[in-house]
Amino acid sequence: MNQPLSLMLRLTAAGATATLLAACSMGGMFGGGNAAQNQQLQNATATPAAVAQAQTNALPAIATECPPIRVRPGSEAMFYYGNGRTGDARALQYQGVIDETSRNCVVSNGLITVNMGVVGRVLLGPAGNQTSVNAPIRFAVERDGQAVFSEKYTLPVAIAAPARSAEFVKVIENVAIPYLGGEEITIWVGFDTKG
Repeated sequence: MNQPLSLMLRLTAAGATATLLAACSMGGMFGGGNAAQNQQLQNATATPAAVAQAQTNALPAIATECPPIRVRPGSEAMFYYGNGRTGDARALQYQGVIDETSRNCVVSNGLITVNMGVVGRVLLGPAGNQTSVNAPIRFAVERDGQAVFSEKYTLPVAIAAPARSAEFVKVIENVAIPYLGGEEITIWVGFDTKG
């Protein structure tokens, strides 16, 4: 979730809490109610059914904190060498790097709906003369260490001379993740050069 939206949600929650607290104290502040009513309210306890209903209606923490998006270790960059000379900087034809990641979420009816995106670049190396390169990007979502979403996208990146690099952007929308509460959810992105 971006910072302005997160800040807005926090301010809204703080305002709602302040309003509720103010409403709770208004009776005593303005002399409302009598001593018998006040004593009855002080001794009141919630029934188990009321507690269960309140817990059902409570928003989970994920409603205000979107799962983190991370670049999977080892998939931050891709390198392509010509003539099988892997590791030889002079034989590097191109490389890809991930510059930025982003995500936002909406929680409703036991689902987290996620939009996720990545921005990266392809740069030609000393041996590179490509005008188009495919960037293989994989997005995945894990819940408690188990994959609940995984999709690979091949992004064509055009490199127009005399430029030696070009940017790519990929956004995936409306990925629905079942959410019960308390799970650890992580969004992963990275280059997937296998297969």
